[in-house]
Amino acid sequence: MANQPTEVAVIGAGMVGAAIALGLAQHGFQVSVIEHAPPAEFDPASPPDVRISAISAASVALLKQLGVWDDILSMRAHAWRRLETWEWEASHVAFDASELKLPELGFMVENQVLQRALWQALAQHPCVTLHCPAALTRMHRRNDVHELTFEDGTLLEAKLVIGADGANSRIREWAGIGIHAWNYQQSCLLISVRCENDPGDSTWQQFTPDGPRAFLPLYDNWASLVWYDKPARIRQLQSMSMEQLGREIALHFPRRVGNVTPQACGAFQLTRRHALRYAQSGLALVGDAAHTIHPLAGQGVNLGYRDVDALLDVLVRARSHGEPWASYEVLRRYQMRRQGDNFLMQSGMDLFYAGFSNDLPPVKLLRNLGLMAAERAGVLKRQALKYALGL
Repeated sequence: MANQPTEVAVIGAGMVGAAIALGLAQHGFQVSVIEHAPPAEFDPASPPDVRISAISAASVALLKQLGVWDDILSMRAHAWRRLETWEWEASHVAFDASELKLPELGFMVENQVLQRALWQALAQHPCVTLHCPAALTRMHRRNDVHELTFEDGTLLEAKLVIGADGANSRIREWAGIGIHAWNYQQSCLLISVRCENDPGDSTWQQFTPDGPRAFLPLYDNWASLVWYDKPARIRQLQSMSMEQLGREIALHFPRRVGNVTPQACGAFQLTRRHALRYAQSGLALVGDAAHTIHPLAGQGVNLGYRDVDALLDVLVRARSHGEPWASYEVLRRYQMRRQGDNFLMQSGMDLFYAGFSNDLPPVKLLRNLGLMAAERAGVLKRQALKYALGL
């Protein structure tokens, strides 16, 4: 495939990269997808993936538009209709789907299920060429195209390169785009558990000075627990046997979690990153390549899908009007639509992180008064929920 040309090269076929690639192909763009490994085949008898995403109503709408939502439901997904958060019981805040007259607020979906459904659609689309397994060693701008060099020395020329290759994006690095970044003083442990009782359709989060404790209901009697704490404490928990971890859950999670039996766990460090720009001539960043966020509100992949929705709209409109759709002038519209919104959401999560990460009595009183006010905010509370859901 020496000097093979394509209109769009999407680097990374995770949940966000696969979505933008599929959306562009469905609008007639010739798309090449470069991915190091395909997602695993779905096995209905397998336990749930440790990695779970709380997909919002707006993200569900995008996945329906892409034609993959029925495939996701045919595998595994669990509707959630209520979100609760608290520190003191008196400062309990609840958001319910009925407040917005919605059947549900969103769905809990395993990351591997999302990836598999999108990958299947990509593999069947005539406008998509999959390069997998494949890896790049270089990206070079030449005239009005980017020249991508594969490990075996072959080349691919693309009018537009979309970096969807994750938080440590090489595309972002090769493009010379800097980032603002820092590590939070917290890590996160994801724990797949079997519940004694039906997990229901409510997801909840309790704030503690060490970090939140969260519960995500899944299908059948499965659920996912999310434990935020200092990195050393998370490493300690991760090294325990499942029996030992079960005892720690009983000691440190609220009683409403009930009797649960941990089955598997995985941990990751929490880092905030934000690219200084999302676009250059012939290049755009989406998802974690452009921004990462504290996951306490489950907004990571949902922000990525907002990126997809905006970039699709910008590119399709520009092409339909005969504009040079890979130009910086056009791609800057995408950057203007998404950079501020992502920064606002990141800042909101940082405020929660800072406000709930200490045990000073005056701060503790203020944050709980804030939660009490939020519960009684009426229209403002509903507007905040609609914003978080992308509605």
